[in-house]
Amino acid sequence: MIERIYVEDKICAIIIRSIYHKPGIEFFTSSVDTMQLGYMNRPQGYKIQPHIHKCVVRKVEYTNEVLFIKSGKVRVNFYDDKFIFSTSVDLIRGDVILLTLNGHGFEMLEDSEIIEVKQGPFAGENDKVRFGT
Repeated sequence: MIERIYVEDKICAIIIRSIYHKPGIEFFTSSVDTMQLGYMNRPQGYKIQPHIHKCVVRKVEYTNEVLFIKSGKVRVNFYDDKFIFSTSVDLIRGDVILLTLNGHGFEMLEDSEIIEVKQGPFAGENDKVRFGT
């Protein structure tokens, strides 16, 4: 199951639920998005040809994050660009979420392990604006 979260008509998250299953390959982002999120389901023996990625200069304006919920239960709260709460969604073990635009915060509903992947290099405190409590 794939979910898209919108705030003010802007996509701010794509969720791949742990129960999602489909043969083949599917990408949930467009080819122009600065973070690509896809899913592959390949049979035993399937091979992906060895390859290397070329040096390509890319412009990244906003940091995107991909979170893998390894264990537990996590609530993700979404905010508009004026820091006003919009909606929330709960994630469980095995769920994956791509966070794109607008604000977000997290609440651990259970002891949780999360793996995070995002673009770098990290700009420290220049990378984000913190708000709320």
